[in-house]
Amino acid sequence: MKLRRKFIEKLPKADLHVHLDGSLRVSTIFDLAKKHNVKLPADNEEELCKIVCCGETCESLEEYLKALDVILSVMQTADALERIAFELAEDAAKENIRYIEVRYSPILHTHKGLKLTDISDAVIRGLVKAEARYNIITRVIICGIRNMDPSTSVKLANLAVAYKNKGVIGFDLAGAEYNNPAKVHKEAFYLALNNNLNITIHAGEAYGPKSIHEALHYCSAHRIGHGTRLIEDGDLLNYVNDHRIPLEICLKSNLHTKSVKKISEHPLAFYLDYGLRVTLNTDNRLISNTTLTDEYMLAINDLNLNYMDIKNLIINGFKSAFLSYRDKVELINLALKEFSELEEKELNRRIELEEKI
Repeated sequence: MKLRRKFIEKLPKADLHVHLDGSLRVSTIFDLAKKHNVKLPADNEEELCKIVCCGETCESLEEYLKALDVILSVMQTADALERIAFELAEDAAKENIRYIEVRYSPILHTHKGLKLTDISDAVIRGLVKAEARYNIITRVIICGIRNMDPSTSVKLANLAVAYKNKGVIGFDLAGAEYNNPAKVHKEAFYLALNNNLNITIHAGEAYGPKSIHEALHYCSAHRIGHGTRLIEDGDLLNYVNDHRIPLEICLKSNLHTKSVKKISEHPLAFYLDYGLRVTLNTDNRLISNTTLTDEYMLAINDLNLNYMDIKNLIINGFKSAFLSYRDKVELINLALKEFSELEEKELNRRIELEEKI
């Protein structure tokens, strides 16, 4: 059957890989800039979009990340961070995302003197407010930055450990992948692991399978952020599959960062057919000008995924969440119930349309 966008939007979903600083509303950037006297490189939303929203002419991950220089300029106060976190969860809830793991690096929000604890509290406050208003569960992943000194990653890992069970659920390593190996930051990951914190690492996006190997075998990652280039190493691919290590796939951003030349060449469909635990996510809603519904529609239209594939991807998202086993089971059971109800409504809608013809 043809999968309508409205139907996909209504399905319950999880987004496990979404960056706070890459997912603002453009209108919010202008509001915050005005409030905090921040000079922007554009005078209207349309012009700013051209600067912060990536196009297919982007040549690399490094170029893709340049938009953050502008965005981060309005993310240096507690009230701004609280508002941005709330709005991200609100936008997600409006497309029926039931569970979201928001990742960010607090160190990037200290330029005006904010303390790491104030930053963490503000983001969590915003997410908790959204949970109170919408049918969504939120958690936070703290990110170290590859191209920063490893001691900074240790500081951020300590922060993540302190906020474990207070909203923070994992630790990540983000930033420019090439020439910035994850193993350099292994002390931070040892600290996180020794405190039973979940680990996900950006790998196999701008660099090859070696990056994934390091994430798994030097830093003990439980999930891989992207993993696009895993297909280049069959032995490692089978290791990831056999150990049920989830991949956090983000189609549109992979196109923008040139991890793939075009969506139709993305290995997602093969990964899914082969049995890997792949999930679909947004990465940066603003920079890639995307939503989770958009990502699923790309998978349907460009990779020819059918409804069972989509359903499998969605369930994989809930299965791969950094939640307790009991919480995941509850989420999956609720999702399956919603699936059944929506499938029945869609079937009845089609029957009514056929009867009118």
